[in-house]
Amino acid sequence: MTAAATKPSVFDAGLPTLSYDVTDTPQQIYPQFRAAQRIAPIALGPIGPEVLSYEMARTVLRDPRFVIPPGIHLSAHGITSGPLWDRVTRSILNMEGDEHRRLRSLVSRAFTPRATARMHDAIHLVVNELLDAIQDTGRCEFVAEVARPYPIPIICALLGAPREDWQLFSRWAEDIFKIVSFDCDLAEEEPVVLKAWAEFDDYIDGMIADRRRHLSDDLLSDLIRIEDGGDRLDAAELRMLAFSVLVAGTDTTRSQLAASVQVLCEHPDQWALLRADSDLAMRTVEETMRHSPSMCSTVRSVTADVEVGEYTFPAGTFILVNTYAANRDHTVYDDPTRFDITREDPPPILTFGGGVHHCLGANLARLELAEALKILSHRFRYARRTGPVPWKPLLGLSGPTSLPLEFGP
Repeated sequence: MTAAATKPSVFDAGLPTLSYDVTDTPQQIYPQFRAAQRIAPIALGPIGPEVLSYEMARTVLRDPRFVIPPGIHLSAHGITSGPLWDRVTRSILNMEGDEHRRLRSLVSRAFTPRATARMHDAIHLVVNELLDAIQDTGRCEFVAEVARPYPIPIICALLGAPREDWQLFSRWAEDIFKIVSFDCDLAEEEPVVLKAWAEFDDYIDGMIADRRRHLSDDLLSDLIRIEDGGDRLDAAELRMLAFSVLVAGTDTTRSQLAASVQVLCEHPDQWALLRADSDLAMRTVEETMRHSPSMCSTVRSVTADVEVGEYTFPAGTFILVNTYAANRDHTVYDDPTRFDITREDPPPILTFGGGVHHCLGANLARLELAEALKILSHRFRYARRTGPVPWKPLLGLSGPTSLPLEFGP
């Protein structure tokens, strides 16, 4: 630690220790988080310091000195260079500094309320088609039959791809998502990932060429239209942004929709409230993402000693911003373990991140979830789970891997 640091290092401050396994689910670990929160805003976890308090988590997420470690998922597989490393670390999801600020400034102009609102009809079409397929059976495996196929046709509609090509997008997504999975040997799967990514890029290149001749009413056309003082997005940036939309908007929506439906099933009074009042749909999204998020944490690192509150994070430290715990901070949320879609003016959830890395597609994600939950509650008077609901681990993208349901019209 440098001489300039005046606060104790997080490693020497007597902080509580978390002793969970990296394969444990959020529900398994939560009692440890709750106990540690009552002692300090930070605890020492298996991969490093974990920020647990709402206020400190919000501070760290907004502080540009805390950066996203480049290629962290690849590093976990031992990949630290090469073509896959170059592609991943050059995406907007991994960028920092001036280049990141420039791209966000341009791209944010395409994620307007109007652009989000025009997805309404596509969302309703896809949700209702998925529910039509299970309506008469009275039961389904929700993850496989509804949540998993839901986002890809929406992303096709968002970008302006023909609806019939959603299966192509789905196949590419399955292969490309190996970069954020711990269920495969990524070094062995790298050629598969690169092949799918190249095919996706070729497809987007064709769309870009077509849109440059005939602009339309879709996100890709909006991105092409954007200009700021003569600055425009080039073809490589447009390809990269289309890839980022696919990666950031698919598994996150799948997992959160399943998690939201599970917690509503376990609180039938809340399901009934939503069914009776569709205006509660957005509040339901916020509360399910606070209480039962599929994205439970995000990783940051520091390249120099950084003081926050009463502590110093030494240079080189990897920090887990534990938004799962922060969204249940008892000093900020009244009775934080209570699931209540009628909470009045709760503090904003931290699940979408913060600062320069706040999710650009947050409003679209909220709309996708709100409309899906609204339609579900209207079409089905009740939904009950009929078996166990295993979850993926806390670290990475969590959420149910299976959700067997029965429902009534």
